Amino acid sequence: MKEKVALLRCASYDVDIIEEKIKEGFSLLGGEKYIKDLIPFGSKVLLKPNLLSVEEENSPVVTNHAFFEAVVRVIKDYTDNLIFGDSPGFGSSEKAAQKAGLMDVAKRYGVGFDPFTEKVSAELKEAILVKNWDVAKVAYEADVLISLPKLKTHGMMYFTGAVKNQFGCVPGTQKALWHTRMNNGDNFSKMLLDLNKLVKTDFAIMDGIIAMEGNGPKSGTPKKMDSIIMGESLTAVDSTALGLIGYEDPREVPQYRIAHEFSWGKVLPEDILILGESLDEMKVKDFKKIRRTNEIFGNSNGMKFIKNLIAPYPKLLHEKCISCNRCYEVCPEKPRVIEMVEKNGKSVPVFDKKTCIRCFCCQELCPVGALEVGETLLGKMIYK
Repeated sequence: MKEKVALLRCASYDVDIIEEKIKEGFSLLGGEKYIKDLIPFGSKVLLKPNLLSVEEENSPVVTNHAFFEAVVRVIKDYTDNLIFGDSPGFGSSEKAAQKAGLMDVAKRYGVGFDPFTEKVSAELKEAILVKNWDVAKVAYEADVLISLPKLKTHGMMYFTGAVKNQFGCVPGTQKALWHTRMNNGDNFSKMLLDLNKLVKTDFAIMDGIIAMEGNGPKSGTPKKMDSIIMGESLTAVDSTALGLIGYEDPREVPQYRIAHEFSWGKVLPEDILILGESLDEMKVKDFKKIRRTNEIFGNSNGMKFIKNLIAPYPKLLHEKCISCNRCYEVCPEKPRVIEMVEKNGKSVPVFDKKTCIRCFCCQELCPVGALEVGETLLGKMIYK
């Protein structure tokens, strides 16, 4: 049976318009009965937006406050126990929610907030890779978890959407430990799929009205996509988004190839029924994707030299660097692969490419976009 996904056209962050579009999406998926099955009476519902870092209101880095408000309006009709939360990669979750405007929305509608600081230890017996976890207690114990991802590029994983959004359920600095443990795309993908199974992510409503292309997930360029994507299957929602930005085969992106291999969720276009708008009519032809660089030489120690010749790497844009040291602070490796050195009158990061695991935490969390995904000459030739 095909997995149903609702694709809606929405060209504005007008709350009333978004609310109507989300209601339309639920109607396409099955209407009132569908929502009541998704949110049983009395359920504790957790909304999980993307609050990557402390960003200005209306920033394309985070879930938009108007989008969040529209979702709250719809879901509030089905539960009186509604909360939201996230754990940013850097900085306070409360400050991130306030700065982005989500906290004000929550206060107006009586929605609770959880900073994801209280954790619980849990075991996932039928795991692809990771059985033992420490995750945010509220995410693990919620009756219904609804993910509100942004449509964005991502330095390490090429794309971040409904599947990756729940990485925020890992509290604070523990994310860095996972980057060290899962230091390649395949294992990181397996970890993400296990995490979503652990917290039982029930539904996703993707904010693709203004997406991000290029040097995402924080320092890319806003891209008008005019889209909202909704569905129970996280992989089907993300696969639809990948189709919008130019991926003919979602398996080009590691987490969806892994999901397909392990029958974790529907990934291929022929296994997904898109309701509402036509995917072909909404495709964007000039979307700037992260260049795909599969690890074709594997992960054995004997191949490290060759991999370093072809692997992408964090590339410094010297003129943008403000010497804030954040890249050094967020590097998960011990000892760190970054050293701050004086160069051309300011302190800038220098990377040890031999020990760098290419997690791109530094690129992801640089506050001014001074780091991007660089490519070696040989890498460009192989992956052209």
